[in-house]
Amino acid sequence: MLSTNPKLIVHFSILILFSSLINPSIARKNHAINFKSPNLFPESIIWDPRDQHFIIGSLNHPIISSVSDAGIVNAEIVNALPPTSFILGLSLHRRLRRILAVVHHRNHTAALACFDLKSRKLVFMASLDDHHENVEYIKSVVSDNELVGDGLEGGSKHAQIGKFVANDVAVDFDGNAYVTGSGSDVIWKVNSDGVAFVLSRSMAFKGHPVDEKVAFNRVGLNGVVYCSKGYLLVVQSNSGKLYKVNVDDGSAKRVILNKDLVGGDGIAMRRDGVVVVVSQERLYFLKSDDSWGQGAVFDETALEVEKQASGVAVGDEDRVYVLYGYVNEGMMGGVEREEFSIVEIVSGKEAKEDSVWVFVLIGIGLAYFMFWRFQMRSLVQNLNKKTR
Repeated sequence: MLSTNPKLIVHFSILILFSSLINPSIARKNHAINFKSPNLFPESIIWDPRDQHFIIGSLNHPIISSVSDAGIVNAEIVNALPPTSFILGLSLHRRLRRILAVVHHRNHTAALACFDLKSRKLVFMASLDDHHENVEYIKSVVSDNELVGDGLEGGSKHAQIGKFVANDVAVDFDGNAYVTGSGSDVIWKVNSDGVAFVLSRSMAFKGHPVDEKVAFNRVGLNGVVYCSKGYLLVVQSNSGKLYKVNVDDGSAKRVILNKDLVGGDGIAMRRDGVVVVVSQERLYFLKSDDSWGQGAVFDETALEVEKQASGVAVGDEDRVYVLYGYVNEGMMGGVEREEFSIVEIVSGKEAKEDSVWVFVLIGIGLAYFMFWRFQMRSLVQNLNKKTR
C-alpha cells in the first residue's frame, strides 16, 4: 500500500508558510546607485529601457550623461551646447531614439534641444524665449530672512529667479514635445521639426491661492508627463495642484485629489497607470479610476531632505527611482560636490498588499495539495480493494 510520510508533509507545509512571510519587495533592500561626477548637480532623470541605464542632465555643465546600474557615469552628449549653458528637464522618445532637453544659457535665454542618440548630434534647437515667452532671469541675493523662490526648486541665498522659466519636458508618440514654464504657468508645444508655440495659458492654472511665505512660491507649472490617451498631467509646485491638459487645444482642468502635492517637482507614470510625484520632502503615489478627472494619493514616502531630490523615473520592472542631485547647492553656486545618488523608493502600502496576495496564493496552494493528497489516498484505497 502506498503511504506518505506525515513528517515530510508537516515540514513541507511549514516551509511554504515561512516563505509566504518573505515578500521579495520587502525582503530585498531598495536598489541604490551611488555615482561620482565633480559638480554635476543633476536636476532631472529619465530611464532608457533599451540601453538599460538612466540619463541625467546637469545644473553646472552643458552635458547629458548616462548612469549605469554599477554607478558608472558616461557623457552621452558633449560639445553640442554652448559652454555657458545648463540643463533642466529631460525626456526620451524611445522610437525615434531622441533625447529632448530644456537648456538654459547664462545670457538668460532658454531653448528645447533635441539630440539623436545614434549620432549624438543636435537635431534642432527650438527657442523658448522672446517671441514665445521672453525668458528672463533675475540674479538675486537675498537675506537669510527672505523666502524667495529660485524659479526651479526651493529657496537659496544666491537664487536664479525665472519670470518665465522653461522647466520640464514630455514627449508624445509622434515626437511632439511639451515644455512647462514655471514662472508664468505656460506650456509650449514643439513639434518634431523644432517649431515651437504656446499651447496653453489656461486660466485654470491661476485659480488657486499661493502661500507667499513658502520658498517655492514663484514656481508654478513644473513636472509634466504625457499620457497615451492624448493628454498631459502637470504638477504645479506652488499650489500643489495637478492638472490634466489636452494636447490638441491646450484646455486644462484641475484633477480633483484628496490632498495637495506640496512642492511637487518631477513626475512619472508607471505602466499600470500609477503616477509618482517627487518633492524634496516626499514621494507621492497616485492613482485614478476615471482617466484623471479625479485621483487619490494612496501613499507617500518620506525622502532624505538633505539630499534635495528633484527628479523621479520609472525604471525596469516598473520600479520607481528618485534622483538625489543636491539641486539647491547646484543653483547657489560656489559649492563643491562629487557624489550623488539614484535610489529606489517602494510604496509601503503596495508592499503590504503584495504580502496579502502571497498569503492568499499560498493558501490556495495548500488547499490544492490537501485535496490532491485526499484524492491519492482514495485512489490507493480503491486499488487495494480491487487487489484483494
